[in-house]
Amino acid sequence: MMSSVSTTTAVHTSPVIKALANFFSWIFHPLFIGLYMCLYIVYLQPDYFIGVSKITRLQTILIYIVNSIFFPLISVLLCKALGFIDSIYLKTRKDRILLYTICMIYFFWNFYVFKNKGDIPSVMAIMTLGIFLATAIAFIANIYFKISMHTTGAGGLIGFFTVLLYTSPAVVSIPFAFAVLITGIICTSRLLVSDHNMADIIGGLVTGFISQWIAAWFLG
Repeated sequence: MMSSVSTTTAVHTSPVIKALANFFSWIFHPLFIGLYMCLYIVYLQPDYFIGVSKITRLQTILIYIVNSIFFPLISVLLCKALGFIDSIYLKTRKDRILLYTICMIYFFWNFYVFKNKGDIPSVMAIMTLGIFLATAIAFIANIYFKISMHTTGAGGLIGFFTVLLYTSPAVVSIPFAFAVLITGIICTSRLLVSDHNMADIIGGLVTGFISQWIAAWFLG
């Protein structure tokens, strides 16, 4: 059995830098990364939602928020209140097992809804399938090491925009550059204010990235 003792080395940094790292860790929380991608597709990407009504656009956002943010957050709070987990911050691999399982159910349902709702472009199904696959792979990886959920989200972000570079007729080079910048900020922040080591960080990046490509290949 592998030891669960952390092998990370403490990073000494100023309180200001640490506060910034915590701030970025919150605004780029893995649950929010998918929402940012959803907002980009619906309101900023000019190709996919042309001719789609404002009501359908808003409905798309609300479906994503309810299934992929609201229900997972409520589940975390309920698990903490019932004593199933020690902390809402999911600091141990043991705490993450149940929440990964719950989130996989919500994320798959989100994919299923977007896949079968005819008035919503297929890119939403691709993105949400990628998120589900990343969560499933992270669940398996969590057996062996504490893969970073933040960088899994970041890997999904950059993976998604890489897919758009090759599949979308629109120019997405600037959004892709922002995705790379955000990914760098997330990785640096997690190294500064979490107990993740480099393997945890890179493992998350690779997981999120390849999951979006697998989803694009499967549904493309």
